[in-house]
Amino acid sequence: MDSLDLKALQFLMAEGRAAWSDLATELGLSGPSSAERVHRMEQQGVIKGYTAIVNPSSVGCDLTVFVSVTLDHPRSRNAFITLIQNLSEVQECHHIAGDYDYLLKVRCQNTKDLDRVISVELKGFEGVSKTHTTIVLDTVKETSNVPLSGDFLRSK
Repeated sequence: MDSLDLKALQFLMAEGRAAWSDLATELGLSGPSSAERVHRMEQQGVIKGYTAIVNPSSVGCDLTVFVSVTLDHPRSRNAFITLIQNLSEVQECHHIAGDYDYLLKVRCQNTKDLDRVISVELKGFEGVSKTHTTIVLDTVKETSNVPLSGDFLRSK
């Protein structure tokens, strides 16, 4: 990756629906050359995909929580990951260090829906030994953009 690739990524993270000609203008390249760069980054797995970013409240998901989860034994890990992959309410799952094994970002309609996710789905799973839930009162920043800088290029 070079500085033009980073510039293309920064542009696409901000303007994901922009036309090839807009990206080309931003990069100072032709449209086909810009498209070729993006296609190469897609093939390399740098760009994982494209999606619409939906306002959760506008579709009834007014509650955001973080749930820390401890498994009873490492042999429960694969089944737990399968469970998490199939729960649409779980937006993120991170394997973490510390007092818990996993940190989940969960979006629900309300506290009754949250109770179902925690009590039935998570605590009802045989391998979960402990959970800790933190309810989000307000979100002041949320982004899917990845910080890019010249330091990335220097380390390559």
